Amino acid sequence: MQPSSDIPTLFDRTALDARRTRIRDDALFLHRIARDEVEDRLDVVNRTFTAPVVVSPVPDLWQDLLPGTRVIADGDVLDLEEQSHDLVIHAMALHWANDPVGQIIQCRRALKPDGLFLSLAFGGRTLHELRTALAQAETQVTGGLSPRVAPMAEIRDMGALLQRAGLALPVADVVPLTADYRDIFHLMQDLRAMGEGNALTDRLRHPTRRSVFAAAQAIYAETHGRPDGRIPATFEIICLTAWAPDASQPQPLRPGSAANRLADALKTDEFKLPD
Repeated sequence: MQPSSDIPTLFDRTALDARRTRIRDDALFLHRIARDEVEDRLDVVNRTFTAPVVVSPVPDLWQDLLPGTRVIADGDVLDLEEQSHDLVIHAMALHWANDPVGQIIQCRRALKPDGLFLSLAFGGRTLHELRTALAQAETQVTGGLSPRVAPMAEIRDMGALLQRAGLALPVADVVPLTADYRDIFHLMQDLRAMGEGNALTDRLRHPTRRSVFAAAQAIYAETHGRPDGRIPATFEIICLTAWAPDASQPQPLRPGSAANRLADALKTDEFKLPD
């Protein structure tokens, strides 16, 4: 599947790849939490997967997930063959996709009928404190504003992508996390070590004044700071689960075809709402 030329390039893939070359294993605590979430979800699925594949920027973390696990990069065109896998996991990379629904469609096409799709990616509340502090600081110091923290989708939007991609039985849930840091510089250092630095196409292309970061630290600490002087950073991992369509899956009933009334099941009275 070739990416459409009409899709806006929100992210600079060359810059993203360069940032990922500086990933440090000791900074990948969020990726390890994502792996734990995957393992928990697979534990409750009564299925033995024999042809799993993981889409991830950190292959070493996923190689031993299941016997025979294959790990591929999260490029615009995924290295997947049609109907060749019974499990596809898109791990902590969908938030960097210029065409997220296209990524999921490629994963769905790679699934065998009734194969499982799992995705974990950062959601909309991720780094909202940093985003706000930097925006206020830059406006105060320079009188302008440049993109610094990538926009991330809300859970409702992410869940809708599953249906748009043609997957069945979609489920979306959120894992909220908070990490504490000494200051804004410590947080940004950690983000760089995760490979999550600014790779927006419209990012500022020259060094930022240190006074902007100093002002952002002051705003961050005043607005969100802990009594011990540390600052919290919110991370939100959105987990998506769905299945490749298959005739064996449960199908929704037609509207009006229910044999029993909900009011009877709840042992309550039914009232007609006013027009």
